[in-house]
This record gives sequence, structure tokens and C-alpha cells, in this order.
Amino acid sequence: MSSRAVGFTVSAGALLTFGTAPLVSAPQAQADAFDVVIDDFLAPFLDPTGNLDWDAVVSPAAWDTFLAPGHWDAALAGLALAGPALADPNTLLLQYFYTPLHTGIEGWINSDLGAQVNNLINQPFLALTGRALIGDGADGTAEHADGGDGGWLFGDGGNGWANTAADGMGGAGGNAGMFGNGGSGGGGADGSLGGNGGDGGNGGWLMGIGGTGGNAGDGTYSGAGDLPALGGAGGNAGMLLGTHGDHGQAGTLDGAPAAVAGITTAGSWITDADGRALVLHGFNEVYKIPPYEPSAGGFSDDDAAFLAANGFNSVRLGVIWAGVEPEPGVIDYNYLASINQTVQTLANHGIVSVIDFHQDDFSPTFGGEGAPEWATQTGGLPNIDFGFGLNYPLNPAENHAWDAFWGNAKGPDGVGLLNHYARMTQAVADYFKDDPNVAGYEIINEPWAGSSWLSTIFGNSYYEAQQLTPFYNQVSAAIRSVDPTTPLIYEPNTLFNEAVPTQLGPVDDPHGVFAFHNYCMLTSLSMALSPLCPGYIEMEANNGEAYTSRYGVPGFISEFGSGNGAEEATMVMNAADQRMWGWSQWAYNGVPEITGTAPGNALVIDPSKPLVGDNVDWVRLEATSAPYAQAIAGTPNSWSFTDGTFHLAYNTAMPGSTANFAAGSQTEISVPASHYPNGYQVAVTGGHVVSVAGAPVLIIASDGGASTVTVSVTPAD
Repeated sequence: MSSRAVGFTVSAGALLTFGTAPLVSAPQAQADAFDVVIDDFLAPFLDPTGNLDWDAVVSPAAWDTFLAPGHWDAALAGLALAGPALADPNTLLLQYFYTPLHTGIEGWINSDLGAQVNNLINQPFLALTGRALIGDGADGTAEHADGGDGGWLFGDGGNGWANTAADGMGGAGGNAGMFGNGGSGGGGADGSLGGNGGDGGNGGWLMGIGGTGGNAGDGTYSGAGDLPALGGAGGNAGMLLGTHGDHGQAGTLDGAPAAVAGITTAGSWITDADGRALVLHGFNEVYKIPPYEPSAGGFSDDDAAFLAANGFNSVRLGVIWAGVEPEPGVIDYNYLASINQTVQTLANHGIVSVIDFHQDDFSPTFGGEGAPEWATQTGGLPNIDFGFGLNYPLNPAENHAWDAFWGNAKGPDGVGLLNHYARMTQAVADYFKDDPNVAGYEIINEPWAGSSWLSTIFGNSYYEAQQLTPFYNQVSAAIRSVDPTTPLIYEPNTLFNEAVPTQLGPVDDPHGVFAFHNYCMLTSLSMALSPLCPGYIEMEANNGEAYTSRYGVPGFISEFGSGNGAEEATMVMNAADQRMWGWSQWAYNGVPEITGTAPGNALVIDPSKPLVGDNVDWVRLEATSAPYAQAIAGTPNSWSFTDGTFHLAYNTAMPGSTANFAAGSQTEISVPASHYPNGYQVAVTGGHVVSVAGAPVLIIASDGGASTVTVSVTPAD
């Protein structure tokens, strides 16, 4: 069967967010920590219930306690512990401004006097618009599942109805008006596959907290292609202050077979099925026009063999949303089968695939690829083609399309676009979940902030904190409902490559990997490799390292190189080696010539032609096929390649664990003949060589009792 319809929950209308938006919110635990500091600091003046004791305020004894050096020492120590909360103004504003104000307004709305006064105020607004000026929306019911909207000015949205009919979808939460919280989505019901949860309502457009998506119902597995129901999307945050609502939990399918574990993560490392640290070196392969299949561009077995022969062990393989879901709610399994053919062709040569949900310029509507046209909403704005790259900031229609996407605007079937995207990724993950040759799912290529891009440049964290991070969390939940272990790879916003540090929050995924692109943008300004490029590339690597270090996740450079040749590629490779990251170059193929895919950016100009002569960038190939450790039976300490010498040091502890690999565990090192045309010699401590002399993959087995292993590979005398 070529396609299969999949179920969705119908979401409430999405409020699009434009321009400047709120500061990032910190975890509630930080706010609680700050509360403790305030309480401890003011303790001499508080009664046992924590309220201000006015007798203590005028008590000399209380003041003596307050001014004692020991009291200030303790207060300052507590202040240091609460530093993260103080560093995040949104936490304080939510805790000490929005929450008390919201509580007071809700108290008025629900008081007898408030109800009487509001009833008089609301009559003309109800008559003209059908919506009150002040007041809370009604909760959903069996007759009307969605929660009602709060008042235009003040009031919370009503909660969606929790469906009780078999496979019933939960109602959506109501939206707040200017100030207030969105209603929670209702839960989906159990059934054959379970009903999807309702979406959370949007917080007030000025200030407010988005409602939580409803949890999905459970079901029973009946065969391949069955997908668990998904929780609803969280509601949007207010423009000036608020937090995005959390997504609902996905359902489960009783009797569904467990996914086969393969490549995953442990601590800050990507690991293979044996628990070894896996280092990925490879290329991007994306065919950007219909039918969106690499084989259509000539990529075949000879290309896979060519990559493997030169030591590359991974390909970042483009999968296009428009190919997966050509019609709303319909998954094209023939398209996935064609992608799988390429995955297996690569696997036959020992190369793993990173499934890359690729987009450029959002969709074909703007001369790019990615979203299907049915998911592209221009708002009737001018669609002016400024060319790839400039379309992002300058094309009004494209920015509207991004705003609609991040705002979870309804698609033509009444289902939110984010819900469609999450379901699409879930279907792909379900298809590949048992394949040990799939090394990860990269959720979206170069996500763009839409119309809030300018405020993002100037440090506004709204897009990454309140849209992109919740989006990754929602997609993570969808993928983890079918595949619990394969790495989930996520990027910062597109402006990261323009030297804007990321404000992405922690992604709620047990096997997340932070990926970014490292191009020297100064080159595009001068049309030549700038002498400032080494510093620029190092700055971007430092920005990436700041994120991976903060959240303890693996790092991966998923694009670099492009048309800037071997010199710039080598700079990025050196930056990656210093941080012990893997990488994927842009790009293997130079066809079709669209959005950054062009002969000047490619290793192979046209994969459909023989891999000889000027169809291959031989200079780049030699530079980037440098020796590296592909799989390490231990936790790496360092590696480098300089002047023909490759050096590796690792301890025998399993990544992310206190357990050690057994003696004899094997580490594999690629040593291409292009770098050692006359052979190589090896010096090892803590291990010994078990591969044959001159093998293209050097294999080192650890010695019994060795806690560390060092390897040096040099050209033969």
C-alpha cells in the first residue's frame, strides 16, 4: 500500500505571535529556590506562616538578628545558590509580578461582586462579538468539547473536555485574551489506537501562560503502521511575558513490539550497539526536488562504496516533509521505502544514516523545499523572491508561513501544523526504529524564527525558549512513543551561523544530540576565504560547546565546508577534533542546483556520472578523509591529526558509565591509503594491533588490566 491515513486531534485556533516577544522562563525549581532565599533573608521579620510580622519589624531583637554577620553570611550563600533564578528575569517577573496579578484578577472574576459588575460590562461585548470583555471561558463538555475563550481583556481559557468515547479526541483548551492563561487540553480516550489529546489554549497575547496539551488515550497494536495516539500541543506564551504550555503525553499500544536497540547515546557520547563511542564522519546527501529521493539524482551503490573506501562512515540523509506527508494526514510509505533503499545501500558498505528532516526556505512556494504546499500559509502577503538566504529575513509571505507553523495554525483539515509535523516524524521513526544502521533523527534543518528574527538577533530569547524548545519537546515525545533510544538531533535557530549565540533551552529527551552548522559567513561577504575565518569558526564552535557543556549532551557539526573548499573544511575539522565531535560535510551531491546544492558546493558534481576526473573535488576529498577513530572501546580523552600523525588516547571505561570494557575490546581507526600511500606504522600502549598490516581500518584490542590506551599512527619509514 502506497499510503496510509493517520489520525489527529483537531486543535483550537492558533494565535500567531509576531515581533518582539517574552524573555525566557526558567524552571520552576529556580523560582522556588529564590523564594527560599527571600524567606531566609527576611526570617527575623516573618511569623511561622511566612507572613510579615509587624511586631517583629519594630522589635530591636529582630533587628539584631537581621544585622548579625552570621545571618548575612547565610543569606549571601543562599543568594549564590539562587544565581540561575536571578540571571533569568522572566522567572522573577512571572513569580512576583504576573502570578500575583493573575491571582488577584481571577479572585475578582470569581467573586460575587466581580460577577455582578462584569456581567454589566460584558453585555455589549457579548452582543457585538459573542465574547466577554472580562471573564473565564467555560470548560468543554460532551456537546462542545473545546473550552471557551477567556475575555478579550482579562480571563483564562476554559479547559478542553476529556473525551470518554472509544478513540475519542480530547477537546482543545480555550484561549486567553490579552491577559490570562490558556485552558488545558482534554485527554483522549482509550480505544483501538487511542484518541489524541487536545491542544492547550494560548496564553494571553500580551501576558499569559499557555495551557498544557491533553494526554492521549491508549490502544492495542494490530500490525505494522499502527501508531500510538499523540498528546496535544502546548499553548503559546504571551508576547511580553509567559511560558509555553507543555505537550501532552503520548499513548501506548498494548502488544506493540519493542524497538530494536542500536545506536544511541550515553552521557555526552553517541554510542554503537556495543556501547563504544561512535564518531561520525561523512557527507550530506539531499535531493531537493520531487521525488525527493537521492536515487533520483543518481546516488547509488558506487557512491556508497566510494565514501566507504575513503573512510567515511555516515551520511546525513535528507527526508522531506512534503515527500512523507503529501496530503494532510496521509503518510506515503512508498516514499519511505525509497529512502530505505538508500539507507540499506549505505549500510551494505558499513555507513550509517542520520535521517535529516531537511528544509530550506520553508517550502517550494518560496523556491525551497521542506513543507508541503498544503502546510504553507502566506497570509496573502507578497511572496517576493529575494533568493535563498535573503528570503528568510525579507520575504513577508515566508515569514508569515514560519509564524503560522510555530503558532500551530490549523492546516486544511483543522489540525495544527505542529501536530502534523510531530505525527510525520513519528511515522518515520516507527518505520526505521528497528534498523541498527540509523544513527539519529535530525528534527529540522536550520529552523527560522519567522517575523521575530530581528528581536532574536538582539537577544530576545522568545523564539528559541518559547517556540523552538517546546517544538523539540513535542517531537521528542512523538518519536519516543515508537523509538526510545535512537538519538534525537536538534539545532539552534538559523541565526546561530551568523554568530548569534543560542538561547535554546534543555530539550526533554533522554538521547538528545546538539547539532549546529559551522560556515565562515565572512567568506560570503568577501567572495574569498577571509583571514578572519579561523576566529569566526572557533567562535561558533565555542558557542556550540557552551550549550553541550551546560546540558551535558553530545555535540555534532551537521554542516560545514560548502563552496569554501578544503582550507575552510580543515579549520572546522580541527575545531571538531579539539572537542571530540563528529561531523557531516555539505554536500556530497551537486544536483539539483537549488538552495545551496550546486557543483561548487559538492564533493561529487553529479552522482549519476562516473566518479572520475573533474566530477570529483579531489583536493577536498584528500583533506577531509583524514584518519580518525570510528568506534572507540572506551571513553575518549583526546584525538588529533597533525602533519601525518594521528594520535588517540582513551580510557577503558564505557561512555557514561563506571563499568569498563572487557580486555580485548576493539577500537576501529580509519587510515585511508590516500594519507599513507607507503603504509603506516603504529605505536600502542595499553593495547595491541589485531588487524592485518596496512589494513584500511586499524583495529586495536585493549590489554588485560589496562585502564588507558594510547595509539599513534605515523607514515611508514
